[in-house]
Amino acid sequence: MHSIWFGEFMGTLVLILLGNGVNAGVTLRKSYAADSGWIVITAGWAMAVLCGVIVAQAFGSPGAHINPAITLASAIASGNYGQVWIYWSAQLLGAMSGAALVTLHYAPHWKLTDNPAAKLGVFCTNAAVSSPLANLFSEMLGTMVLVVVANAIFSHGVAMSGPAAGLGPWLVSSLVWGIGLSLGGTTGYAINPARDLGPRIVHALLPIPGKGGSNWRYAPIPIVGDLAGGALAGLLVHYAHF
Repeated sequence: MHSIWFGEFMGTLVLILLGNGVNAGVTLRKSYAADSGWIVITAGWAMAVLCGVIVAQAFGSPGAHINPAITLASAIASGNYGQVWIYWSAQLLGAMSGAALVTLHYAPHWKLTDNPAAKLGVFCTNAAVSSPLANLFSEMLGTMVLVVVANAIFSHGVAMSGPAAGLGPWLVSSLVWGIGLSLGGTTGYAINPARDLGPRIVHALLPIPGKGGSNWRYAPIPIVGDLAGGALAGLLVHYAHF
């Protein structure tokens, strides 16, 4: 039970359990956190990343990608594509499992929330203003910032003076918080294809009261945009010799 696959599965499960969990807490009626707003959501996702990274490492994935875009960027930067599918399968299944647990955890609340779009927003992202090219660019840019800054945190130049052992996950969670606050208002900053696709599949499959459609028309944007952003950032990291 200690392997890269299981580490990525467990880390992504925890990421989505806590990330979709804060979405649900803020969105669903009768939750004590209802209507507490964007600052709570971005802070909750930052802590979800911290917990997901630590859990992934503890269960056997030292790199703790918990994000297919980071896996792709790492493969491009290193030239080693051998384990991409191991990471991706674990990340997608972990995301689906985390979303399923959130659905169960908030079971009494779904029927008390009337808005189907709000329920879908617990699981996955959507554009604040529908503009496919702009939305695609937002996801690409946010993912590029994630990959470039995360690599900078652990780069040789920074490592000469820091970060101290164990501080890396905290810095990465702060990075995700910053992306959410600065760039997340346009598309909800998926910046992670598994984070969007896995819960969207769960939303489509589970009998959530009054849920409505799963907005598959938008679904390619946080997949294509995030993978493209990861790929471009991976090239930058490769040629910058981080």
